[in-house]
Amino acid sequence: MQKTLIGPRLRQLRRDHQQTQAEMAQVLGVSTAYINLLENNRRSLSVKLLMALSDAYGVDWRDLIKDESANLLADLRNALQDPVFAGKAADLQELRGAIDHAPRLVGHFLELYRSHRRALEKMMRLGSEGMPEDLLSSTPETILHDFFRDHANHFDELERAAEKLRAEEPCGIDDVYAVLKARLQRVHGIAVRSAPVEKMDQALRIHDEAAAVVHLSEALDHQNRVFQLAHVVCLVEFPKLLDGLTAGSGIRAESGIARCHVELANYFAAAFLMPYAPFHETAERTHYDVDRLAAAFGVSFEQVCHRLTTLQREGKRGVPFFFLRVDKAGNVTKRFNATTFNLAEYGGACPVWNLHTAFRTPGVIVPQFVELPDGGRFFTISRTTERPVFSRETQDRRLALSLGCELKHASRLAYAAPFNSEDPALFAPIGINCHLCPRQACSQRAHQPLFTDLTLDPKRRGNTRYES
Repeated sequence: MQKTLIGPRLRQLRRDHQQTQAEMAQVLGVSTAYINLLENNRRSLSVKLLMALSDAYGVDWRDLIKDESANLLADLRNALQDPVFAGKAADLQELRGAIDHAPRLVGHFLELYRSHRRALEKMMRLGSEGMPEDLLSSTPETILHDFFRDHANHFDELERAAEKLRAEEPCGIDDVYAVLKARLQRVHGIAVRSAPVEKMDQALRIHDEAAAVVHLSEALDHQNRVFQLAHVVCLVEFPKLLDGLTAGSGIRAESGIARCHVELANYFAAAFLMPYAPFHETAERTHYDVDRLAAAFGVSFEQVCHRLTTLQREGKRGVPFFFLRVDKAGNVTKRFNATTFNLAEYGGACPVWNLHTAFRTPGVIVPQFVELPDGGRFFTISRTTERPVFSRETQDRRLALSLGCELKHASRLAYAAPFNSEDPALFAPIGINCHLCPRQACSQRAHQPLFTDLTLDPKRRGNTRYES
């Protein structure tokens, strides 16, 4: 079993209550030396002491054992790769020491660095249009992404609610739509009707609360109709659960809270259609074959990709994935992350990454091994997906999806089996954003990097006009 080490959190809890180690030891009925060993991660925490801490200090025991060090370490290493931090880099032991002994300081440093990055990215987008007053503020999209990532993209309360509802309404994959439709009518008095595209005003779903009717656009295929009904069921049956989860998101704007409710309801819908235990078992058995999972649970390729990022239940974890969706212009339209991979927020992702070339082969899964500037290695698969077509003018509404994991998990995926991951030539050197990528001699460079001076010699023409 994995040892539960809570040194930094225990130290911070003691300091928050302005106690010495001896005073905390007296409250918990243990020795001062034992508290010292716990704070320095030289002893693991027992269940008995965990419960005593929870009772004595009024804290949720789950908050005490939640390990955020992996994300902190990845974010810290990524930040320190920025050329603005010139000079000798801190080694891994120093970084882990900072996280263990000064986690709040590390958190403040990362927030300061993120503010710096946000300011630069906004300036790049604004150009000469001027600087807004909220230059350093996080966008609701960023706050939402960080909220999901802080939870490892896993919400056990929604999982349990979905499992309970599925137990109340047992059904096969062919009957889910009828069962959800009947439940909305029976329990909530809400009818479900299909509506012509012309009457939907470009919407896919409209819940008319006054008339107690959910209208679904004829543009939706069956898989997405089922998903939309599961989404509505969550909104009407579990509003208090959504409010409770959203309260901890850090989002204050009404529109941002509504967006958070939408994403959490989407999570619930995926959990209802792909119940955790059978979905996890099938994913492991099929080596994460997305098409087979889609067929087994009667859902779409994209819905499976999204669901795979949520398999982080204690004792039954799946491969930790990140998921990214972009349009043909490179704009990021969806992103979820249970890994250390730093996802682009605004698009402009690296053209070396075949997420973008997937548009050339619609519907075909394209695997790729990639390496980031900091040396992190990942395995990704990319494929296109189609959006609902409303008219001749909305044809070819194609998006590209990418699902990826750290290299150490690639052996669990069927898509990686044909490759020799020991071959260094297998890895494509990618970045997250060209403006901020420090790579030199990149044939795909499209912008002068902000912090790196590229050598330019008038007597020599390099791969691009930015570098000789």
